[in-house]
Amino acid sequence: MTENTIRKIKNTHKPAVFRQKMLDWYVKHRRVLPWRALPNEVADPYRVWLSEIMLQQTTVQAVVPYFLKFTEKWPNVHALAKADNDEVMSNWAGLGYYARARNLHKCAKFVSEELNGAFPSEQAELLKLAGIGDYTSAAIRSIAFDKPACVVDGNVERVMARYHAVKTPVPAGKKELKVLANIYSDGFKNSPSDYAQSLMDLGATICTPKSPACSLCPLNEKCTAYAEGQGDRYPIRSQKKARPHKHGYVYWIENEAEEVLIEKRPDKGLLGGMYGLPTSDWLENQTDIKHLAPFDTMLLTSTNHHIEHVFTHFSLQLSLFTSKTVAHNFKTKEQAIWLNKSEVKDIGLPTLFKKALAFYMT
Repeated sequence: MTENTIRKIKNTHKPAVFRQKMLDWYVKHRRVLPWRALPNEVADPYRVWLSEIMLQQTTVQAVVPYFLKFTEKWPNVHALAKADNDEVMSNWAGLGYYARARNLHKCAKFVSEELNGAFPSEQAELLKLAGIGDYTSAAIRSIAFDKPACVVDGNVERVMARYHAVKTPVPAGKKELKVLANIYSDGFKNSPSDYAQSLMDLGATICTPKSPACSLCPLNEKCTAYAEGQGDRYPIRSQKKARPHKHGYVYWIENEAEEVLIEKRPDKGLLGGMYGLPTSDWLENQTDIKHLAPFDTMLLTSTNHHIEHVFTHFSLQLSLFTSKTVAHNFKTKEQAIWLNKSEVKDIGLPTLFKKALAFYMT
């Protein structure tokens, strides 16, 4: 986007007027969220940081119970830093994107031990912390410390795409949408926290992905998409590639004491650091799948049942097998444990394994 284009946008849409409309709307329509400071309250950087990590690629509705659970167990960054990593991972189970939980604990330990519990307010320093990228650093700076920053999440992208009827499809158009958002936030020092959250709330409640309530929008007078009568056309999206489909096996293995074998997955990779039932590799070519050693395939029994799960980049079908074994004769991975069935329920399994558990425990 050229300087001339930016200058034209500023002259046409007047960022000061745009911001004031958003702030006036926010006073009346702001959402009440458990991590958000109420009017005249000072934001808690710990709660802002925790919520922003949880909200990465996850809906508010899904995050709320996890946020409440975490803040009850660990009300500040020092408490979270002292928590056992397995307990943190277990309490994260079901929220997905498990690298976030590993980085969350790593970040908490660093802030607690190296920064005396004080989160930095500058983006350059925030970006040095585990799990914090461009968006999250901007959100923490703005919302937690009320300092100017260009905060652009999916809601803000949608508002900008419609307000300017941006024709460049996303994801390629994301850079252009960020430039547009920066036009309105650049150097703005009058309640940057409220301004950033006003755009998020507008996108979440009015400028929604489907059937936006354009007639209620404070920006509709200058919104290009509204003028075109095509409010829900934007943002234009590139055609998605078909999601690959993978297959594999999952095993319910009991020993003579009726304990169940549970394995801790490697820290790196999908579902990293989480406990789960043993599985084979997950492959697109079903004929290439081999049962996990050291199983004697004659001792494995197929349940003739499978579970389905969808990850961000592929879908998965796992066929369910059972086996009986003698614990002292069974070669397990280093981080494998035997648990009784009640303990399996409480260990905090990811959603994928909860689906298998629902079958095996009935």
